[in-house]
Amino acid sequence: MSDSSAPSASTVTVSDEGDRFEARTDDGTVAGFAAYERTPGTVIFTHTEVDPAFEGRGVGSALAAGALDAVRASGERVVALCPFVRAYIRRHPEYQDLTTR
Repeated sequence: MSDSSAPSASTVTVSDEGDRFEARTDDGTVAGFAAYERTPGTVIFTHTEVDPAFEGRGVGSALAAGALDAVRASGERVVALCPFVRAYIRRHPEYQDLTTR
């Protein structure tokens, strides 16, 4: 059971290291992340993880949408090796044009 007093994630940004998108709360707490690798023109999503305190609050979906929107804005394509991102794209056809396979 999650703590209902825990704040929801509100912002998706690229980490300082540049190897993952992070969902953060208003106070800066990392609620989840989507790890990726880059090749020229492609973002390869490898793993998504949500802090247990934020599970069931839509953090994973917000994270996937924010990351995919950022990839679209950059003009790059997506390879979804991560099962969560792959399933999210399958459920949201508006992102299917980003995939390379």
